[in-house]
Amino acid sequence: MRSIRLYEYGPAENLTYDTVPDPEPGPGQVRIAVAAAGVHLLDTALRQGMPGPYPASAELPTVPGREVAGTVDRLGPGTGAQWLGRRVVAHLGMNPGGYAALAVTDAARLHEIPENLDEAEAVAMIGTGRTTLGILQFADLTAGSVAIVPAAAGGIGTLLVQYAKNLGATVVGLAGGPAKVARVRQNGADLAVDYTRPGWAGEVRAHLGDRGATVVFDSVGGATGRAAVDMLARGGRHLVFGWSGKGPHDGEPLTFTDEELAARGITSQGVLGPVMIERAGGDIRTLETLSLAEAAAGRLRPAVQRFPLSGAAAAHHALETRGTTGKVVLIP
Repeated sequence: MRSIRLYEYGPAENLTYDTVPDPEPGPGQVRIAVAAAGVHLLDTALRQGMPGPYPASAELPTVPGREVAGTVDRLGPGTGAQWLGRRVVAHLGMNPGGYAALAVTDAARLHEIPENLDEAEAVAMIGTGRTTLGILQFADLTAGSVAIVPAAAGGIGTLLVQYAKNLGATVVGLAGGPAKVARVRQNGADLAVDYTRPGWAGEVRAHLGDRGATVVFDSVGGATGRAAVDMLARGGRHLVFGWSGKGPHDGEPLTFTDEELAARGITSQGVLGPVMIERAGGDIRTLETLSLAEAAAGRLRPAVQRFPLSGAAAAHHALETRGTTGKVVLIP
């Protein structure tokens, strides 16, 4: 089968389009003929050998990727026959192997794809969608909320804007450049602002008037994240799930002293990892199931940017340079 292999940690160009033996499913597993494979910003860090929530592969070469959708074409011993031929989507968990024409995973990880979703959309919801709904567990959004969403043209940002608007909240979406700003506006944000332009914060303040924000969904950190947090009203929440900003302090998470938070009357909380799983009742599949259901019902519509499997290096480069909109997906 054709796949992407990483032979040595390093730049995106180290991702090689290669031919490898077809994988075979073991007991309780299935093999999926992959129609779409998700690409995550975390994949770019793992490609460089950086530490993260998943351990770097102990042995190279490896096939990266942990989100796949497609059709079950082979069953392992003891796997229920009902899965054969079904369109499914799965997060592969600790085991990579998604950037390929075929992928193997435990049947317990599978979700059937709703009829009105294509495989790329399903991949977006199994990863980005579940994370979005996990973040929203901490937001307590209502119709009276005022939400600021940095990186609002990204995969998570797109879904956060939609969810908040579905509730009737006021949403300010921040994005870099006119094209991304236009996408945020089309997605329903009340105000879409280019945070690369000087004076953008003043534009947001003028729009909000005497209202402060009730929540900032921060995945950028740095100067942009700090400016957004400065607009929080008393009682506001700063929810952190990344720090990929391209401001003067690129890649820096925001830090606050207890005294500063108390004086402002706001909270700041990281919402990824164990705390998210605990809030979901200890079962991440709960968020996956809910995410797919929200998309099937049309309440959430993932934005997807497709690359051919052979273009995995270009996809990684685009992610790292903030040249993408929505969820990045590889198509074998």
